[in-house]
Amino acid sequence: MTQTIAPRVRNLVLLLLAAACALLAGAGPASAHAAVTGSDPGQGAVVQEAPARISLTFSEQVALSDDSLRVLDPDGKRVDTAEPSNVSGTTYAVPLKPGLPDGTYTVAYQVVSADSHPVAGAYTFSIGAPSKTSATVSQQATDDGVVGWLYGFGRYVSYAGFIVMAGGAAFVLACWRRGSGVRPVQRFVVSGWLALTAATLALLLLRGSYTGSGKVADIVDLSLLGQVLETKTGAALVSRLLLLAAAALFISVLFGAYDKREDAQEKHDLTFGLAIGGVVVAAGLAASWAMSEHASVGLQASLSMPVDVIHLLAVAAWLGGLGALLVALYRAPADAPVDASAVRRFSRVAFGSVLALIATGTYQSWRQLGSWSAFTDTRYGQLLLAKIALVVVLVGVAGISRRWTGRLMEAVPASAEREKTRVGAGAGSSGDTVADASGDDPTGTNTDRDADEQPVPEPDDTEPADTGPADAERAAQLARQRAARDTARQKRLRDADPNRFGLRRSVLAEAGIAVVLLAVTTVLTQTEPGRTEQEAKAAASSSASASADAGASGALTLNMPFDTGGEDGKGVVTVDLDPARVGDNEMHVYVERPNGRAFDIPEVKVDFTLKAKDIGPLPVGPDHIATGHWSANGVQIPMAGDWQVDVTVRTSDIDEVTVSKNAQIG
Repeated sequence: MTQTIAPRVRNLVLLLLAAACALLAGAGPASAHAAVTGSDPGQGAVVQEAPARISLTFSEQVALSDDSLRVLDPDGKRVDTAEPSNVSGTTYAVPLKPGLPDGTYTVAYQVVSADSHPVAGAYTFSIGAPSKTSATVSQQATDDGVVGWLYGFGRYVSYAGFIVMAGGAAFVLACWRRGSGVRPVQRFVVSGWLALTAATLALLLLRGSYTGSGKVADIVDLSLLGQVLETKTGAALVSRLLLLAAAALFISVLFGAYDKREDAQEKHDLTFGLAIGGVVVAAGLAASWAMSEHASVGLQASLSMPVDVIHLLAVAAWLGGLGALLVALYRAPADAPVDASAVRRFSRVAFGSVLALIATGTYQSWRQLGSWSAFTDTRYGQLLLAKIALVVVLVGVAGISRRWTGRLMEAVPASAEREKTRVGAGAGSSGDTVADASGDDPTGTNTDRDADEQPVPEPDDTEPADTGPADAERAAQLARQRAARDTARQKRLRDADPNRFGLRRSVLAEAGIAVVLLAVTTVLTQTEPGRTEQEAKAAASSSASASADAGASGALTLNMPFDTGGEDGKGVVTVDLDPARVGDNEMHVYVERPNGRAFDIPEVKVDFTLKAKDIGPLPVGPDHIATGHWSANGVQIPMAGDWQVDVTVRTSDIDEVTVSKNAQIG
């Protein structure tokens, strides 16, 4: 009865694997991790005079190339005159040709966010009045195509390879040292190393095209590879390759000299050395992800990166060890099965890993989401909820495995002992079958049994020896029969204990869920964090509202996000200038936290500069009126033009930043 359940469990795991592949293939392009929070001129804006430059403000710092910012006229010709540059904080600008004629212009941008993901988009503004434009910009992001799919798949394989290699080696050293001599376990760990190495090399080749044109032909462009090596992500991938060379040495010792060492003290010393070296190499490999992805940017990056390393190591110890245990339960030889004490030790390791995952995952969730609403209002939050649900299910199935482990420890597998006796008694009888040894149907008509349980003819060792080719052929046939008989006996001995068989099924189910969990995690790492997404939406909404108010009243409203880097250093400063004309104006300055609540800071200063006429900067020191509110009357604007408004925000004695925006005044 139990034998027929295994194929069903295998089918379930295959179904889960197919679901994981579908999740990877069906996932949308990686969401931008740096969002545009402002632009000057704004999207859809109509300005009366041609601006001297175009500027974009992002939610975090980005990497630029020569063509990161392009401005196209109504005929589709470029009107930007130089490479884009960083003008302040997270604001980037590109100069334009002077005296541009009226019409609608297209601004296209393609940058790389600080956490290594490409960001692309486009918008339009008009000079004088809107017009028809022939400028077209592809709406397909560079990561939305064959190269993007290959890059995402390579990331999945790299994560899986690291988990298999690091977790499998940890399982051998910490839980089942006899496993260092078991060939299937060796192949399992080595396959993880090969997968991680191949995926890392592939990511290096794909990176240039992934963050650039997205064309398959650019994968083999060595000039792009040279540019990739100069980036943070390229350095991380090269570091990973160097650490994989050290990992290869570790694996060769673990499955070579370590397995052959017989002296107890020498083996103990070598175990200690391998454990220290293995942890160092595994932590270094985990850091190659932490230093170039989500953990390296945003809030508390110096704390987030080591937390992320611990998180990855805990995942590897749990899921990689689970895979090694599954291989041992299904493929370890009958004369050296994985013992119950090893399973119990792994259970303790897995429990500690789950506790570490809960602690580090809670911190990273707070860091990336920032609010409870982000769980349901952002794609990142929705994927995180799916990941949490899968972890809960996985822990539940692990609880079933712990019960099977307890039964293995408490009871002697009497059925296995009886099986040994039966097989031993049947081995000396000519014509006996493996099925006869356990009392099964000797006719082979029981279709519920595995193919390995079908009758195997016993070789007749008393047959007179022949000579010539016939004798060699007969000997080969007898050898194949003996091998089949031994294989069937070993399988029956492995499956004779119902407790061990139940453990195999529950661990197989765990592994299937882990495959889907890893797919969700991979997609999660390519998705814009919920905190960033909500801040971008709030900034866009505030900008649209300010534009509407300006159009209705004639006043000018500028919203500028700032980040001084210190405590309470992040927020939005808003400058209102009324009536935004030549002569006297009334100015109000508001400072708010990212959540919209007003708060006070030590100092706010405003400067007006008209670079086209070499006027300014004209300083204005507003008076503090109320919480987060400063005001100044009689602000003089001497002439109309494209004025640069610089706001200096000081949040402490040492934390200060200046943010800028251009605006048409007069």
